[in-house]
Amino acid sequence: MNTTPSSSLHLTSATASDRPRSDQDLPQVDAIRRVRAAGERALVLGGGGSAGNAWLIGIVAGLSEAGLDVTEADLIIGTSAGSTAAAQITGAAPTQLLAQILASAPQQRTGPVGSDGGRVPGGPADHLERTRGIIGAADDAADMRRRMGAAALDMDAASDGSGQTRWRATVAARLPSQLWPQRTVLITAVDAHTGEPVVFDRDSGVDLADAVAASCASGFAYTIGDNRYIDGGYRRNENADLAAGYGRVLVLSPLGGRTRTPLDWGMHLAAQADELRARGSGVETILPDSNSLNAFGSNLMDLSTRPAAAQAGYDEGRALAEQLTEFWR
Repeated sequence: MNTTPSSSLHLTSATASDRPRSDQDLPQVDAIRRVRAAGERALVLGGGGSAGNAWLIGIVAGLSEAGLDVTEADLIIGTSAGSTAAAQITGAAPTQLLAQILASAPQQRTGPVGSDGGRVPGGPADHLERTRGIIGAADDAADMRRRMGAAALDMDAASDGSGQTRWRATVAARLPSQLWPQRTVLITAVDAHTGEPVVFDRDSGVDLADAVAASCASGFAYTIGDNRYIDGGYRRNENADLAAGYGRVLVLSPLGGRTRTPLDWGMHLAAQADELRARGSGVETILPDSNSLNAFGSNLMDLSTRPAAAQAGYDEGRALAEQLTEFWR
C-alpha cells in the first residue's frame, strides 16, 4: 500500500471495532482482547511484498547470527508479507530460512503478482492506480477499507474462484509448519464486507495457512468459512499499535514506515509509535537502508529480488545487532 521506503533506525521512547459480532466472528476480536495481558517484548513484522518478506527474514537472521534472537519475543504481530514471515520464523530457524532463499533457483515472473507474490489481475501498475483512486475517493480510513473490500468482492465476482485454491496452496508451501506456534502470534486482516479489522491467533479456529493467506490478500478477497478478507495492510502496514502495553516493541517495516493515505488518517508508522509511547512502550524501528532499497528495485512484488533483498537484510541486521541489544534485552 505504500510509497518507496525511506531508510533509518529510529528510537522512540489496537484495536478492532466493537460492532456486534456473530459467534463465528468472536474468536477474531478476542485475539485482540487476549493480547491485552501484555508482556515485555513485542516484535512487529510489516507488509512489503515478496522482497519485503525476504528482507524481514534476512534482518531476523542477521540479528540472530550476531547474537540477538528477536524470535523469543512475547508477542509477534504479522501483516501481509510480515504474516508469512511471522509464521516462518516461528516454525524454523531464521538462518535456515535465509539459506533457503539464497540457495533458491533464480526466479522470473511469469505474470503480474500481488502482495507477497499472489496473482493480481491487471498487474501491479493497474492495481496501484485502482487503489490510488479508492484512497482518493475515501472520506477516512474506515471508508477506505470498506471501498477496498467492495472492490475486491466485485473483482472476485468476475472470477471462476479457482484462484483461492491456488493461493492457499502457494501460501501453505511457504510455511515450515501448518500448525500455529504456541507463543502469541497475531495475524491481521480486514473484513471485506464491512471494512473492519480482524486479528487471528491460534485460538481463532482458523488454520494458520488461511490466516496468512487472508492477511496477504491484496486485490482479491480470501474466503474463510462464510467470511471474506483482504490484506491486513489496509488497516495499517505494520499494525504496531496492537502491541500497546508491551515494554519494548521492535518494528521491522519493509515499506519504511510510509503510507499512501493522508497523514491525518494516522496510518503511518510514526503515528503508531506515538500511540505506543503514550502507553509507556519503548519503540525501535528498523527500516531498509540504502543497500536494501537498491536490492528491492522498483517492484517489491518481483520474486526475482528475493535473494538480494534477503542478503541486504542480513547485512543490515548484523550491523544493527549491537545497537539493539541493550534495548531488546
